[in-house]
This record gives sequence, C-alpha cells and structure tokens, in this order.
Amino acid sequence: MRQSEKAAPRGPAIRGRPFQKGNGGRKRGSKNRTSVIAAALVQGEAEELVRKAVELAKNGNIPMLKLLVSPFLPRERLIKLDLPRMEVADDAVEALAAIALAISEGKISPSEGAALAAVVNYTSSAIEVADVVKRVDMLEEKINAKDEK
Repeated sequence: MRQSEKAAPRGPAIRGRPFQKGNGGRKRGSKNRTSVIAAALVQGEAEELVRKAVELAKNGNIPMLKLLVSPFLPRERLIKLDLPRMEVADDAVEALAAIALAISEGKISPSEGAALAAVVNYTSSAIEVADVVKRVDMLEEKINAKDEK
C-alpha cells in the first residue's frame, strides 16, 4: 500500500458541520428508507391496526395500553403538600425537611421531591438577593446622608 493510498486520520466531526462543504445533507422533512417502506406497508391498514391495538389493550396488553392512553394522561401530577411560608432564606431548611419527610413517607416520589426542592432553593436564593439589595440601598442612603452634612 502506498503512502498516498492510506486514509488520512480522522478526528471527531466538528459539531454543526457534519458534512463536507457543499453537501448540506438530506433536505428537512425527507424520510429515510425504513420510514418510507414502513409507511407503504401500513398504507390502507391503519384502521385495522388501530382496532387490533385497542383489542390488545382491552385484553390486558399493558405496553399497548400505555401506548394508547399516554397521550391523554397528564405528564405530571399535581402535588398538594403543606410547606412552611418562606419569608426569610432560613425558612428553606424547614421546607426542605418537609419535602424529605413527604418522600420518606411515600407521599411524593423522589423526582417530585427534587423538583420541589429546586423551587425552594430558587425561592431562597431570590429572598437572599432581595435582602442584599435592601442592605446595599440602606448603606448607600447612609453614605449619601453623611456626604450631605
């Protein structure tokens, strides 16, 4: 094998430019071969396939039931949990303890608890920032009052 016949070493593709210059790739909305073949096979059979899927779901096929029902179900459930009122940043400790207790008692799932904890942390951060702004404003007023004397 000659030196010129060896393939040049390839590095990772540059993100955002997967094709060579001048080759824009497949047009948006175009389908790959597998999708076209699948659509051709199903054409005219859609109604019968849906009826069969419903029949399977009614007969206890859980995956089929999930497939048919999931578009109609809410993605998240509403959670009713008594949390303490957050007026100062330190109140976040009590709120996080209440969330941990609800998780341990099985009232909410760990992922729901994590989402609630994130809200508590954001609220606590917002309270802290508002407190800092108030303190800075008060200090500026005191400095300006001294300068005026």
